[in-house]
Amino acid sequence: MCGIVGYIGSKEAQGVLLGGLRRLEYRGYDSSGIVTLGDRSTLLRAKGKVAELEAKVTENKTIDGVGIGHTRWATHGVPSEENAHPHKSGDIYLVHNGIIENYKELKKELKDHEFVSQTDTEVLAALINSLYDNETSLESAVTQALQLVDGTYGIAVLSTREPEKIVVARSGSPLIIGVGKDETVIASDASALIGHTENAIYLNDGEIAVCRAGSVDLTDLSSQPLSAKVEKIEADMSAIQKQGYDHFLLKEIMEQPTTLQSTLNGRVDPKENRAMLGGLNMTQAELRQIEHVVIIGCGTAYYAGMLASYYLEQLVDGLTVDVEIASELRYRSFHLPKNSVALIVSQSGETADTLACLREIKRRGVKTLGVINAVGSTIAREVDGGVYVHAGPEISVASTKAFTSQVAAMTVFGVQLAQAKGAGVQELNQYINELADLPDEIEKVLAAHRDEIKEVAAKYTKYDHALFLGRDTLYPAALEGALKLKEISYIQAEGYAGGELKHGPLALIDDRFFEVMLLQDNWLFDKGVSNLAEVNARGGHVVVITNSTKQIDAETIVRVDTKLDALVPVVLNVIQQLFAYYVAVARGNDVDQPRNLAKSVTVE
Repeated sequence: MCGIVGYIGSKEAQGVLLGGLRRLEYRGYDSSGIVTLGDRSTLLRAKGKVAELEAKVTENKTIDGVGIGHTRWATHGVPSEENAHPHKSGDIYLVHNGIIENYKELKKELKDHEFVSQTDTEVLAALINSLYDNETSLESAVTQALQLVDGTYGIAVLSTREPEKIVVARSGSPLIIGVGKDETVIASDASALIGHTENAIYLNDGEIAVCRAGSVDLTDLSSQPLSAKVEKIEADMSAIQKQGYDHFLLKEIMEQPTTLQSTLNGRVDPKENRAMLGGLNMTQAELRQIEHVVIIGCGTAYYAGMLASYYLEQLVDGLTVDVEIASELRYRSFHLPKNSVALIVSQSGETADTLACLREIKRRGVKTLGVINAVGSTIAREVDGGVYVHAGPEISVASTKAFTSQVAAMTVFGVQLAQAKGAGVQELNQYINELADLPDEIEKVLAAHRDEIKEVAAKYTKYDHALFLGRDTLYPAALEGALKLKEISYIQAEGYAGGELKHGPLALIDDRFFEVMLLQDNWLFDKGVSNLAEVNARGGHVVVITNSTKQIDAETIVRVDTKLDALVPVVLNVIQQLFAYYVAVARGNDVDQPRNLAKSVTVE
C-alpha cells in the first residue's frame, strides 16, 4: 500500500516528511514526493527509493512548517516522476491512497485542466480545484468533490491560498492524525508518528479533518461536526528498528519466541489447565451455541486460518469449520448457517477484501471476531469482538511472526470454545501445555538451526522452481512455506497436499526443481515417506524438515528436536521461514521490500 505523511507545526516540514516516508518504505513503493508551503511552494518528486527524493531535498532545502508527502505503488500509470504524488492543480496539492473508480468519467468533465500524469489521483486534485473558488474554503471544496467520487481514498490536501491547514479524509484507506503540542502529524501508518506524539485520532470512513498546528476539527461528508476520540499509540521506537540484524525479516523471525509469549500472556494457564481470550464479547451460553466457524483472510492470514481450522476441528466435537479467501468470498453468493461465528484474520487490520467480507457478514447479523495485530486498525474497530495478537509491528513485507501468533490465538479460541461446550480437562490438557511450551520450543529451534539452515539454503539458490509437500496439519504449513519462498526469493514455489502428488505435481519433477517435504513423526509418517520415495525415484532434490529420528532417504535432512506433538507444524514453519530468508539473501534480493509487493493491501 502507498504511504501518506503530513506535517504542520514549527519544525522544518521537509525533515519530518522524509523521516515519515522512510518509516513507510516497508509498505512497498516505486516513487515518492513531498511538497511544502512557505513563501513559495516547493514540490519535489522522484522515481525509485526515498534516497532519490532525499538527494533532491538536500539541493532544495526550505524552512517551511507545513507539507505533505507520499510513497507511491503504481496502479494507474507506470512508475515515473510525473505519476508520483503530490499532484498539483491550480492552488491544490494532493496525496492519495486508494483508487478513484469513476476517474475517467470525471476527467471528461474537467476540460480546463491540462493533465500531465496517467493517474486517477490527478483527476481528484483537478476536481477539488474546479470547486475551489474565492468564496469556498478548502475543506468545503474537498467535501463537495468527495461527494462526486466513487472508490476508496485516504487523502491529504494543501492549498497555497490557505497554508495554515491540511485537509484529510478517508473512505476505505487508513489515515491517522497524530496530535502533538502545537503541531499535527498525519500518516497512513502509526509507525510514521512514533517519536512525534503518543496521541492519535484514527479517522473513520466518511470523516474529514481540518488539521492546524494546534487543533483538529472533524466533520462528516455532510459537513456536520463530529467529536474526535484521541487514543494512545501502542508502539515504541525500538519496535521499528533493526536492532543489529541485517534485515527486519530476520529480526522478526528471531523475535518470535518473545512476540508469541506476548500473544499468550494471560491467556494460557497450564497450572489451571485453562485457556481464554478476553475481548470476545461473548457469554459462555453464546459460545456453547456456536456450531459453525468461518475463518476469513488473505495470503499468510488465510494459511494461518487453514492451520488453525485443523486444531478447531480436533478440539471441538461436531464443529464445522470453513476457511475462505476474502477476495473470493466477498463476491460469492455464500450462505452462513445458523449459529455461525466469523474469525476475521488480518495482520494490518486494513486488508480491503477482508474488510469487505467483515462488513457483509455483519450486515447479515453474524457475530464477527477479529484476529488482528495492528492496534486501532479499521477491522479491529469494526468487529464485534476479538483479540489483538500483540506481535508488534511487522516491517518486512513477508509476514512471519504474525502467522505464528495468529495460529496460536485461534488455537486458544478453539480451547476456549471446547471448554464452554463441556470438554474434559484431559482432552484439552495437551493443547494447553503445548501452547504454553511453544515460545521456548521455537527459541530452542531457532538457536539450534539458524547456522545449519543458512548452509542448507546455499545449496538451493540456483533453482527457479520448488514444490512444498505436507499432509494433514503440515499441508497448510507447506502452503505457507511456498508463499514465503516465492515472496522474497522469486523462486516459483507451490504447496501441495502430499496425497495430491500423483494427481499432477509429480509430472514436474526434474533437475529444475527442488522439493521441500514436511514430515511429522505421527500416524501419517509412512504415507509421507511413500511420497518421498516417489519423488526420489524421479530424480528429485528433496529437503526434508522433520521431527523424526527414523531412517529417511533424502538429499538433505533437517531434524528438529521438539517435545511438541500437535503444534509441530508451527515449529517446522519457523525452519521454512529461515530457509526462505537465507535463499533470498544468497540470491541478492531485497528481502524486506520484495518487488511488486506491498505490506498492506488496501485496494483490490
